[in-house]
Amino acid sequence: MLPLMGEAYTLARYLTRNDHDAEDVVQDAFLRAFTYRSTFRGGEGTSAKAWLLTIVRNTAFSRGRSAGAKVEVTEFDEIQHSDAASAEHPEAELLATTTREAVSAAIDQLPPEFREVIVLREVEGFSYKEISEVVGVPAGTVMSRLSRARDRLQRLLQPVRGD
Repeated sequence: MLPLMGEAYTLARYLTRNDHDAEDVVQDAFLRAFTYRSTFRGGEGTSAKAWLLTIVRNTAFSRGRSAGAKVEVTEFDEIQHSDAASAEHPEAELLATTTREAVSAAIDQLPPEFREVIVLREVEGFSYKEISEVVGVPAGTVMSRLSRARDRLQRLLQPVRGD
């Protein structure tokens, strides 16, 4: 399970929009996964990654419901949370950072059902089937949500025209 901690944190971070809450969600989810590991039926087509991220997702949503409206929102800082160090030209690095920040801000504006599928597909690289398992909806619904999420992201990222 430990190799999946980064992916679990990324999903939790996008769902909770808060570093501290994401850490708590991951900790709770790993504890639940460890406690109930005997219930995992790793049969054909079922991955441990999808099982664990389903627990992370459910934990994030249950914590969000119990927290009510007093959820504190912290901006996601791509530089602070990225392991990659850039060796690019400073101007190119600034442009890339600005683009990542704009994309992160746009993802944060999406409704949760779109945000989770876009993160699982585009950030984590999950297949439609894996996303279907994590989210608990048919693959067709995943594809529909992804399409709608991408459309919304595209509109959010288009520059405002003053024509």
